[in-house]
Amino acid sequence: MGKRRFAVFAVCLCIFLIFSACGSTAGGSSGREASGRVRPAWVNSIDSAYNTNQYVAAVGTGNDRPTAEKNAFAALIAIFGQSIQVDQTITTAYQDAVISGVTAGWAEDTAIQNTIVTSSSLDTLVGAEIKETWFDSSSNTHYAAAVMEKTTAMRLYSDMIRANQSMIVNLIDMNQAQKNSLEGFSRYQFAATVADVNSSYENLLKVIGASAPAGLVKGDQYRLEAANIAKAIPVAVTVRNDRSGRIQGALAKSLADMGLSSGGSNSRYRVEAELSITEVELANQQNKFARYVVDANLVDTASGRTVLVPYNINGREGHLTISEAENRALAAAERKINEEYKNILSGYLSPFLQRK
Repeated sequence: MGKRRFAVFAVCLCIFLIFSACGSTAGGSSGREASGRVRPAWVNSIDSAYNTNQYVAAVGTGNDRPTAEKNAFAALIAIFGQSIQVDQTITTAYQDAVISGVTAGWAEDTAIQNTIVTSSSLDTLVGAEIKETWFDSSSNTHYAAAVMEKTTAMRLYSDMIRANQSMIVNLIDMNQAQKNSLEGFSRYQFAATVADVNSSYENLLKVIGASAPAGLVKGDQYRLEAANIAKAIPVAVTVRNDRSGRIQGALAKSLADMGLSSGGSNSRYRVEAELSITEVELANQQNKFARYVVDANLVDTASGRTVLVPYNINGREGHLTISEAENRALAAAERKINEEYKNILSGYLSPFLQRK
């Protein structure tokens, strides 16, 4: 996955689902802002107003009320530290799958699907709200109290974990033929993503003194199985008219970036490509130009050499000499493959997550 950039993965349920029962607003203000000379006790000591046995709470300040509220939420999240942080790539994959509707086919019922969808819809902690605000006119400073009720958070996070567990069970429910395929690889990869999200929920529950539902499995276990599948179904890469193996190398790198293995002479899956570089005559030009074309097809030999992913790129590069123009054309083709082929493969694999 390369060098990881970590960001807090703070997901919450939508407003009416979370707070209709408790009469408050997720991430919203508490109404009219208090002000005056008498400083509320919670400004100096949040625990004096919100008992640590019942709440997790934090104070934020700012030059205006929205900034104070934002800082209060940030301070609340900071209480949990690294324990609820998830790799940004994992966060994005999970949210994209939810938004695109991929998860709908794997949820047990509508209620569970609603839980999954709404759990990735906003950007504050589940159960967190701004309870109080106060303006200190003497220092022109706004204060806000961000509060999360532990019992509410325990229930909601536990529900989300169970929903994700159910989805994982359905994702990996395959026979051996399905498992040892690109479909099986994709489903195990996504199961790992969902399990990683569950780990962040489990860690948050631990911080507030609660236990997660039983049966949680780490994402690395599913990721290891996906790697075993990749070894069992290597993708052969052949390129006609390649130069120094550069196009083959770029295609193989894209497969590796996806977690797939390349190689094998009798592989079920094959990337069959052809490179063409030709001189282009352009009138009134001092430079020489070379045009590159790469045609590549991902083929499944088990289904009559069905083309799964067609891919074509082309362009032209110029220089004072035709040999250097050709070198630049080859480099441009290589660069383009490195930039986009992985995403094209990812787009092809994503529909495998849809229930057949």
